[in-house]
Amino acid sequence: MVTAVGISCALVALGPAPIAFAGPFSSGSAGSDGGGGNETEQPGTSTASVDSMRAQVLELVNRERANAGCRPVQSNVALQTAAQRHSDDMAARDFFDHVNPSGVGPGGRIEAAGYRWSTYGENIARGQDSASAVMAGWMKSPGHKANILNCAFTQLGTGVTLGSDGPWWTQNFGAPA
Repeated sequence: MVTAVGISCALVALGPAPIAFAGPFSSGSAGSDGGGGNETEQPGTSTASVDSMRAQVLELVNRERANAGCRPVQSNVALQTAAQRHSDDMAARDFFDHVNPSGVGPGGRIEAAGYRWSTYGENIARGQDSASAVMAGWMKSPGHKANILNCAFTQLGTGVTLGSDGPWWTQNFGAPA
Protein backbone atom coordinates (compact mmCIF):
# COMPACT_ATOMS: atom_id res chain seq x y z
CA MET A 1 0.00 0.00 0.00
CA VAL A 2 1.26 3.48 -0.85
CA THR A 3 0.11 6.34 1.34
CA ALA A 4 0.66 9.98 0.42
CA VAL A 5 0.95 12.55 3.18
CA GLY A 6 1.07 16.25 2.36
CA ILE A 7 3.89 18.43 3.68
CA SER A 8 5.74 21.45 2.29
CA CYS A 9 7.81 19.14 0.12
CA ALA A 10 6.36 15.97 -1.39
CA LEU A 11 6.27 13.25 1.25
CA VAL A 12 5.48 9.75 0.14
CA ALA A 13 5.23 6.76 2.45
CA LEU A 14 6.04 3.46 0.78
CA GLY A 15 4.76 0.59 2.84
CA PRO A 16 5.70 0.82 6.50
CA ALA A 17 8.77 2.99 5.92
CA PRO A 18 8.34 6.67 5.00
CA ILE A 19 10.38 8.25 2.22
CA ALA A 20 10.43 11.90 1.13
CA PHE A 21 12.28 14.14 -1.30
CA ALA A 22 12.95 17.81 -1.94
CA GLY A 23 14.44 19.48 -4.96
CA PRO A 24 16.23 19.89 -7.08
CA PHE A 25 16.71 23.58 -6.42
CA SER A 26 18.90 25.91 -8.44
CA SER A 27 20.84 28.91 -7.29
CA GLY A 28 18.47 31.66 -6.28
CA SER A 29 15.37 29.47 -6.09
CA ALA A 30 15.98 28.17 -2.58
CA GLY A 31 18.27 28.69 0.36
CA SER A 32 16.07 31.31 1.96
CA ASP A 33 14.93 28.71 4.44
CA GLY A 34 17.14 30.02 7.20
CA GLY A 35 20.70 29.52 8.27
CA GLY A 36 22.10 26.59 10.15
CA GLY A 37 19.25 26.32 12.61
CA ASN A 38 19.42 24.51 15.91
CA GLU A 39 20.18 21.02 14.65
CA THR A 40 21.02 18.60 17.41
CA GLU A 41 24.28 16.73 16.94
CA GLN A 42 24.37 13.23 18.36
CA PRO A 43 27.67 11.56 19.21
CA GLY A 44 28.49 8.04 18.12
CA THR A 45 26.97 8.13 14.65
CA SER A 46 30.25 7.57 12.78
CA THR A 47 30.51 3.84 13.34
CA ALA A 48 32.06 1.38 10.90
CA SER A 49 28.51 0.14 10.20
CA VAL A 50 27.27 3.63 9.29
CA ASP A 51 30.36 4.28 7.17
CA SER A 52 29.71 1.00 5.34
CA MET A 53 26.05 1.96 4.77
CA ARG A 54 27.11 5.34 3.33
CA ALA A 55 29.60 3.66 1.00
CA GLN A 56 26.94 1.20 -0.17
CA VAL A 57 24.48 4.02 -0.88
CA LEU A 58 27.12 5.87 -2.92
CA GLU A 59 27.88 2.71 -4.90
CA LEU A 60 24.19 2.02 -5.57
CA VAL A 61 23.51 5.64 -6.54
CA ASN A 62 26.38 5.57 -9.02
CA ARG A 63 25.23 2.24 -10.46
CA GLU A 64 21.77 3.73 -11.12
CA ARG A 65 23.31 6.89 -12.58
CA ALA A 66 25.56 4.87 -14.90
CA ASN A 67 22.52 2.96 -16.16
CA ALA A 68 20.87 6.30 -16.93
CA GLY A 69 23.93 7.75 -18.68
CA CYS A 70 24.94 10.14 -15.87
CA ARG A 71 28.43 10.60 -14.52
CA PRO A 72 29.03 9.29 -11.00
CA VAL A 73 28.65 11.59 -8.01
CA GLN A 74 31.58 11.96 -5.64
CA SER A 75 31.29 11.92 -1.88
CA ASN A 76 31.48 15.39 -0.34
CA VAL A 77 32.31 16.02 3.32
CA ALA A 78 30.17 19.17 3.69
CA LEU A 79 27.12 17.49 2.12
CA GLN A 80 27.70 14.45 4.34
CA THR A 81 27.88 16.71 7.39
CA ALA A 82 24.57 18.38 6.44
CA ALA A 83 22.93 15.01 5.75
CA GLN A 84 24.19 13.42 8.96
CA ARG A 85 23.11 16.39 11.07
CA HIS A 86 19.62 16.16 9.57
CA SER A 87 19.34 12.40 10.17
CA ASP A 88 20.56 12.92 13.75
CA ASP A 89 18.11 15.78 14.25
CA MET A 90 15.12 13.80 12.94
CA ALA A 91 15.99 10.95 15.34
CA ALA A 92 16.64 13.22 18.34
CA ARG A 93 13.58 15.44 17.92
CA ASP A 94 11.27 12.70 16.59
CA PHE A 95 10.17 14.26 13.31
CA PHE A 96 10.29 13.23 9.65
CA ASP A 97 10.40 16.18 7.29
CA HIS A 98 12.74 18.21 5.12
CA VAL A 99 12.11 21.24 7.32
CA ASN A 100 13.08 20.81 10.97
CA PRO A 101 10.92 22.04 13.87
CA SER A 102 13.03 25.22 13.97
CA GLY A 103 12.05 25.99 10.37
CA VAL A 104 15.39 25.18 8.72
CA GLY A 105 15.24 23.34 5.40
CA PRO A 106 17.80 21.63 3.18
CA GLY A 107 19.31 24.79 1.69
CA GLY A 108 19.99 26.31 5.11
CA ARG A 109 21.49 23.08 6.45
CA ILE A 110 23.70 22.57 3.41
CA GLU A 111 24.96 26.16 3.57
CA ALA A 112 25.54 25.93 7.34
CA ALA A 113 27.78 22.91 6.70
CA GLY A 114 29.92 25.11 4.44
CA TYR A 115 28.71 23.94 1.02
CA ARG A 116 28.21 26.64 -1.61
CA TRP A 117 25.82 25.23 -4.18
CA SER A 118 24.51 26.04 -7.63
CA THR A 119 21.86 23.32 -7.27
CA TYR A 120 20.88 20.77 -4.63
CA GLY A 121 18.31 18.10 -3.83
CA GLU A 122 17.46 16.02 -0.80
CA ASN A 123 15.94 12.58 -0.22
CA ILE A 124 14.97 11.35 3.23
CA ALA A 125 13.71 7.99 4.44
CA ARG A 126 13.04 6.21 7.70
CA GLY A 127 12.91 2.58 8.69
CA GLN A 128 14.71 0.81 5.85
CA ASP A 129 17.28 -1.51 7.41
CA SER A 130 19.88 -1.49 4.62
CA ALA A 131 21.32 0.61 1.83
CA SER A 132 19.75 -1.67 -0.76
CA ALA A 133 16.30 -1.38 0.88
CA VAL A 134 16.38 2.41 1.06
CA MET A 135 17.66 2.70 -2.51
CA ALA A 136 14.94 0.33 -3.76
CA GLY A 137 12.33 2.54 -2.11
CA TRP A 138 13.79 5.75 -3.49
CA MET A 139 14.04 4.29 -7.00
CA LYS A 140 10.33 3.33 -6.92
CA SER A 141 9.36 6.93 -6.18
CA PRO A 142 9.47 9.32 -9.17
CA GLY A 143 10.66 12.34 -7.13
CA HIS A 144 13.44 10.47 -5.34
CA LYS A 145 14.51 8.76 -8.53
CA ALA A 146 14.65 12.16 -10.26
CA ASN A 147 17.10 13.41 -7.62
CA ILE A 148 19.25 10.28 -7.87
CA LEU A 149 19.33 10.44 -11.68
CA ASN A 150 19.74 14.21 -11.98
CA CYS A 151 22.90 14.48 -14.10
CA ALA A 152 23.43 18.07 -12.88
CA PHE A 153 24.36 16.76 -9.45
CA THR A 154 28.06 15.99 -9.07
CA GLN A 155 28.39 15.40 -5.33
CA LEU A 156 26.58 13.47 -2.61
CA GLY A 157 26.54 13.29 1.16
CA THR A 158 24.62 10.57 2.98
CA GLY A 159 23.52 10.62 6.61
CA VAL A 160 22.42 7.53 8.51
CA THR A 161 21.32 7.47 12.14
CA LEU A 162 20.63 4.12 13.73
CA GLY A 163 18.00 3.74 16.45
CA SER A 164 14.96 1.80 17.57
CA ASP A 165 12.59 3.78 15.32
CA GLY A 166 15.07 4.15 12.46
CA PRO A 167 17.35 4.14 10.72
CA TRP A 168 16.88 7.71 9.51
CA TRP A 169 18.41 8.33 6.07
CA THR A 170 19.26 11.61 4.35
CA GLN A 171 20.81 12.09 0.92
CA ASN A 172 22.03 15.60 0.06
CA PHE A 173 22.94 15.98 -3.60
CA GLY A 174 24.65 19.07 -4.95
CA ALA A 175 26.73 20.81 -7.53
CA PRO A 176 29.09 23.50 -6.27
CA ALA A 177 28.62 27.17 -7.11
